[in-house]
Amino acid sequence: MARKNGPTPDELEASSRYGSARAEVDDYALARSEFDTDDVLDLARTNEAEPEQQSPFLRASKRVPARRGPLPKKAANRLKIVLAAALGIAVAGSCAFAVRQYGLKSWRFRIDSSDQIQVSGNENVARSQVLDAFGGDISRNVFAVPLDERKRQLEQIPWIESVTIMRYLPNQIAVAVKERTPVAFAQVGSRIALVDSSGVIMEMPPGAVKQYSFPVLVGFTDSEPLSTRAARMKIYLGLVRDLDSDGAGYSKDLSEVDLSDPENAKITVTDGGVLVQLGDGNYLERYKIYVSHVQEWRQQLGTVKSVDVRYVPQIIVNSGMVAENASGGTQVAGDSASSSASSTPGGAAERPAYSEAEKKATVTRVAKKPAARAKTARTTKTRRHR
Repeated sequence: MARKNGPTPDELEASSRYGSARAEVDDYALARSEFDTDDVLDLARTNEAEPEQQSPFLRASKRVPARRGPLPKKAANRLKIVLAAALGIAVAGSCAFAVRQYGLKSWRFRIDSSDQIQVSGNENVARSQVLDAFGGDISRNVFAVPLDERKRQLEQIPWIESVTIMRYLPNQIAVAVKERTPVAFAQVGSRIALVDSSGVIMEMPPGAVKQYSFPVLVGFTDSEPLSTRAARMKIYLGLVRDLDSDGAGYSKDLSEVDLSDPENAKITVTDGGVLVQLGDGNYLERYKIYVSHVQEWRQQLGTVKSVDVRYVPQIIVNSGMVAENASGGTQVAGDSASSSASSTPGGAAERPAYSEAEKKATVTRVAKKPAARAKTARTTKTRRHR
């Protein structure tokens, strides 16, 4: 019997049952997956919402060990900085040492001759004097020259006040000299030298082109310390400053200044070589008295050798022509010989200790107005008597 086309009823039923079972399996799997995901989320929410129940048994919770380094992070960072700085210093020191060794040993920095030593500012100091201090530095490295020691050596030269020494690479030395400025001639023993404001004695430079016009200072010795000469120069500078203070320029009249006595400055003027004793102050006022009366004294006495104006208003004038006068003085301008006692500014009268030459000198008064008033009074009295 021939088989009909198409599935049989049994096959349809079996297929239907298989499809149903397959659909149930798929639905179960889908439901299972949805259940698992939802349950997990619900369980997590439930655990977060519900407070943790405290266990009735006291147990120490187990600590989870944390991994730490041997040093704290802050200390480790500081250590890194210190190590980096130390490394930088070590590298810089090594480089500096290498450069120093190169500078000290390289031929490029060697002073080959005196032509590589430059000298400037020397007018009265010969270049050879300066080079004598650097004689041992020829063929030496420029960095090996002790500049401070050479500076001290050069400043021992009397004409040099200060020195500046510099290195010029690769192999040159520059010496800048500042010389002293003389302010007067000084008689030291039997020789004449120059002296600056601080009392340093300087010999006349050989072959000097510059000409000096100064008074000669007397009273210096070779054995006296510099401090003593500095004090004498202070007196001289004060004298010059005082004589030129009003613009008259009286210091140009000085030919010689004797500073041996600090309490009595004695000057010798160019006009006739007169010795004028000015004392220890008020130089300008006392010298003006001499200038205003010297011609009058010359008319009266003929010759004036010395004048002592220390005891103004009374002045001692030595003409050198009164030695035969037995009275020890010549009366001038109506004053008696006993008027040689001086009046101090305070009004107290003191008798100065005059030398024998001064005792033979002429005593005169500067102020003559009181004498004129006395003469007028006598004339008036005579008229009234008549």
